[in-house]
Amino acid sequence: MTLVGIIGGSGLDDPDILKNPKEIEIQTPYGSPSSDLLSGKINGVDTLILARHGRKHQFSPTQVNNLANIDALKRAGVTHILATTACGSLKQEIDRGHLVILDQFIDFTRFRKNTFNGSFEGGAVHTDMAHPFDKTLRKNLYESAKTLDLDVHERGCVITIEGPRFSTVAESKMFRFWGADVINMSTAPEAMLANEASIPYAVVAMSTDYDCWKEDEEPVTWDEILTVFNQNADNVKQLLVNAIGNIDK
Repeated sequence: MTLVGIIGGSGLDDPDILKNPKEIEIQTPYGSPSSDLLSGKINGVDTLILARHGRKHQFSPTQVNNLANIDALKRAGVTHILATTACGSLKQEIDRGHLVILDQFIDFTRFRKNTFNGSFEGGAVHTDMAHPFDKTLRKNLYESAKTLDLDVHERGCVITIEGPRFSTVAESKMFRFWGADVINMSTAPEAMLANEASIPYAVVAMSTDYDCWKEDEEPVTWDEILTVFNQNADNVKQLLVNAIGNIDK
């Protein structure tokens, strides 16, 4: 049976997209997830929503218990994970409000637990991470976005920084040189853990700003992010509804 898990980033964990939502509390060996799971249906498909930063956005990127979040979804029986995130653009062509279906990540975090296999007592485990985002789910998200006539990029490499501060100009230019297309504070280690848990995982990222590499503009601010985000959040919700209806078709 298909059970889709949505990991919602800031403001993209709206329970209103669920039909007849109910709360489910799940405890894990890694502690409590960021929020209780909301269970319901989207487009006739059983779906759970987890708020990555908590229902009140109380957890900073470093505080998010990614281990518990992914483990809770696995214990609930989730068969696919669709995640959402706001991001900064590191490329001129990825404008504000554009969506990016991520295909690669660079992990630039420092303080996060990033594996379920912290001990090799039961044997060594090295998870393949060459292509961390599920190809079928990515295709579904991209085609759904095109159907809805949204501005979407078929692929993109995200660099995840620790946060909560924004980048310096030097860092932003370095990330561009490394080949990153967008920047956020959430995809790593979430993507790694989903792969370790063997749950197909894909992300739609919404560009809200140009970080600070584009020096003909003012550096990014949180208020700017919220403004662009609020103008485009409905696009991401429509995309999720459409994509979930096409899973396994």
